[in-house]
Amino acid sequence: MRRRPRAIRSDHCSLCGGAVLGVECSSVLPDPHREPVFMSANSPVNLLLIFGSATFYLYVLSRNLPHATYKRESVSEEESQEQRSLTFPSDLEELRAIAGLLYSYKAEHTGYVLLLFCSAYLYKQTFAIPGSSFLNILAGALFGPWLGLALCCVLTAIGATFCFLLSRAYGKQFVVRRFPEKLAILQEKVQENRNSLFFFLLFLRFFPMTPNWFLNITSPILNVPLTHFFFSIVVGLLPYNFICVQTGCILSEISSLDILFSWSILVKLLAIAMVALVPGAVIKHCSHHQLGEKVKNGHVDNGRKTQ
Repeated sequence: MRRRPRAIRSDHCSLCGGAVLGVECSSVLPDPHREPVFMSANSPVNLLLIFGSATFYLYVLSRNLPHATYKRESVSEEESQEQRSLTFPSDLEELRAIAGLLYSYKAEHTGYVLLLFCSAYLYKQTFAIPGSSFLNILAGALFGPWLGLALCCVLTAIGATFCFLLSRAYGKQFVVRRFPEKLAILQEKVQENRNSLFFFLLFLRFFPMTPNWFLNITSPILNVPLTHFFFSIVVGLLPYNFICVQTGCILSEISSLDILFSWSILVKLLAIAMVALVPGAVIKHCSHHQLGEKVKNGHVDNGRKTQ
């Protein structure tokens, strides 16, 4: 018996709407010329490589401090090696020990100590690692009040800018999924103060309870201009950096770091933050006044035309 030929199945793809002749649509098949996800520019793998490279660089830098002639001959090799390996301080005693060690090294190796301090500061700021206040205090102990303050202000702004750029390249999906409610609230406030955005950012930086790391990672998602972001950090964190650096200048005299969070200091920072709101409020008031005048004039002109 002669077999009847099979009819060719013809469907329509739900993705592209085109006819499919018994095969899957090419739109759902992997494109052989498409770059794999792990090789794309915005892949999280690249972020891990950046973080790993920076960590390795800082580790090598901190573990290979140059020898100094101030060391006593009675110091053993193990003690010498322990002194020449550094970690981030976590309390006042560790901070004093590191400050004393680096201050002694600075007499002979100023450039190396400066490089180590800048690298550590940028590392913490770039990857939003808590504990920058310890480094602000260390800057005062090592470099004095004015050079220490200048270093802290510049390094804070540069490190936060690196964090801004990393978040824009790799962190959008993570931030949106991890902090949806906080991001929505901040976005609403940014839109309300778009005409005076710089002064609003200054207020947030001046305000002592603002989580600066959160502002750093969310600003690119909220389309905050990079120039506004950078200079708001330089100016906005100046009072807090000044207080920390001044504390570092008297590091040997203080008994607790609670002095940084005393009520008097918090009230002063809060007062500065409120002052930063004044220019923004004036700009907003003037904008609303001009808008009202334009709307009023528009109604008048329309009335004249109808007559």
